[in-house]
Amino acid sequence: MAMGFSEADVISVLREVFATTDPRLLVGIGDDAAVIQGVCRQVITTDVAVAGVHFRTDWSSAFDIGRKITAANVADVLSMGATCDYLVAAVTLTGAEELTWIEQLARGMKAEADRAGALIVGGDIARSSLITIAMTAVGRCEMPILRSGARIGDDIYISSLPGWSAAGLALLSKEKSPKGPTATKAIAEFSAPTLDYELNFSAATALCDISDSLLIQAQQLAAASDVCLRFETELIQSSAEFAELQKLAIDSSCDVWDWVLGGGEDHVFLATGKDLPGLRIGGVVEGSGISGIEMKKAPVSWSHFN
Repeated sequence: MAMGFSEADVISVLREVFATTDPRLLVGIGDDAAVIQGVCRQVITTDVAVAGVHFRTDWSSAFDIGRKITAANVADVLSMGATCDYLVAAVTLTGAEELTWIEQLARGMKAEADRAGALIVGGDIARSSLITIAMTAVGRCEMPILRSGARIGDDIYISSLPGWSAAGLALLSKEKSPKGPTATKAIAEFSAPTLDYELNFSAATALCDISDSLLIQAQQLAAASDVCLRFETELIQSSAEFAELQKLAIDSSCDVWDWVLGGGEDHVFLATGKDLPGLRIGGVVEGSGISGIEMKKAPVSWSHFN
């Protein structure tokens, strides 16, 4: 199927969407590569999203898909205690997309990048049988916050309650599901997660992004720090959102703890330290692994090849 537009048409739209006078960008879209202001300690990450695996165009708008892939990359930079400065995106298209769909995808990317204070400075477009979106983020920090820094005596914090994205996926996957504001919120969080930009975790001893699930990411952090993370479920339940999410789970014949502990793609931050923002949910003690929380069934951990 022939595309109803040329690559030049797409580049023209993208140049308009991502236009900026920000002095950090020395050379923008139009040349073979972007030229940016650099710093000595840079943080770099990349991610790829594939249609039918990471997003569905019948479930999410192009704008939300753009936001979602951008949020995932920005979250990885923020979880290092860094500031995200630049993003580049490479997109493959099938040829069946309208130019307006591509523009909305770009506008979604820019909307999330604007929230993060980052610039989208370039990328690439190619033809494929599937829509894929690959993005690379570049950030900066004085000193990165690693998963290996948790110390015995630290408290454990999450930036907000995880589980909303998993709840949204569960609702979309059901033929009949509850309606109302809480269900709408869950579906919106699945389509494009809300990052906790306003919270400052610069004083954290260890930090990571909960993209695979609280349970899995906590185990990884505990192993990296050679400590035990002891959770207190009553503290998790004290979150203002827990009762709201629990009612939605009951109405959906689901277990709220499957969502909270085993759900991914919320991009909530898990941190250790003292007097941090967010919700305190336990403490760091001697030992290994995690304690105090368990699921009735094993979490469906993310794998690209299973």
